[in-house]
Amino acid sequence: MIFGSKGRERFLDAVTAFEAAVFDRDGDRSTQAFQEIHRHFQHADDEEIAAAGPRLAALLSEVPPGPRGVIAVVVGACVERGADARRCASYVFDGLAGALADAGEFCERWAATGGGDFPEPDPGDPDPAVVERVGRQAALGWWTLPQWEMASVAMLNRPDVRTSLGDALRNRLLTAVRPVQEASGHDFKCLVYALLVLDDEPLVVLHRPTGTGYALRMGGIGDNFQLHTLLADALVGGGHIPGRAPSAAEAAVCRDRPGQVPTTGSFDLVAPTGEWIWNEGTPSDIPVVDGVRLLVLDPPSYQRSWPAGRFFPYMTGGLVLERVLEREEAGRLLAGCVSKEG
Repeated sequence: MIFGSKGRERFLDAVTAFEAAVFDRDGDRSTQAFQEIHRHFQHADDEEIAAAGPRLAALLSEVPPGPRGVIAVVVGACVERGADARRCASYVFDGLAGALADAGEFCERWAATGGGDFPEPDPGDPDPAVVERVGRQAALGWWTLPQWEMASVAMLNRPDVRTSLGDALRNRLLTAVRPVQEASGHDFKCLVYALLVLDDEPLVVLHRPTGTGYALRMGGIGDNFQLHTLLADALVGGGHIPGRAPSAAEAAVCRDRPGQVPTTGSFDLVAPTGEWIWNEGTPSDIPVVDGVRLLVLDPPSYQRSWPAGRFFPYMTGGLVLERVLEREEAGRLLAGCVSKEG
């Protein structure tokens, strides 16, 4: 997120003016102060940004529903520049939950009033014809949901936010977004994948051709393309199993280095029950067996290439090999696994 301007003035003065205008319920002054925030954001220093993020987050419930999502985006931008995500996250997630509830109502009313293609949420206020059809609050829920997605992902890029989120809130948000996905055809993939990211998660990997097994721990991995490359780096690159090892650059962009590097797959990812674990999915797709996620590696069925990197460019990924399983343990686990389907 980038908010540009020329010239340098005190950014926090604009934040203070915005706070006062919001509490005074003065729309004109709020708009003017926000324009000043926008104008000076890029050239504010780190200390100003760190101070502004939590202050703006705390205002979210006081801002009218229309511009509330825009302010959430600014809060997300502050977090990306170093503001304390944990001090901001609860306010953003409260707003996200409200927008999802309203967007769900929008989907129901849209279907009840004739259905058809969903309107594209352009910048600004909802189309008056849409408001007339479903009501302003429901229309605003749909219109501002992409803004809440953007702001929420900025929070979820931080591991301390993810680990403090709690299963109850995580499941509540996932449960709320899924009917909106199904009704609208919009996948909200960034939000869903960010909510599904696992941290400090044990993973047991079995390599069927060699009968070996490995206990690893993963965190901050956005999709299985990223996991695939990091597994190949740890196991093939580490000399534990045969196959193609990714280059140092391919592995680095899957951890914390910016950019993307072409790579080629090293194996097939398979569930213990024989179903494929698709690269397009997330590590949360890997089944839990006896309390630990269990993944089987088979030789690649065909050559597949993709740009190695991170689904979430601001999220640091990690995969650590903790130990090599004893042959007997690996064999016992493999004996309970079904051959790959297809």
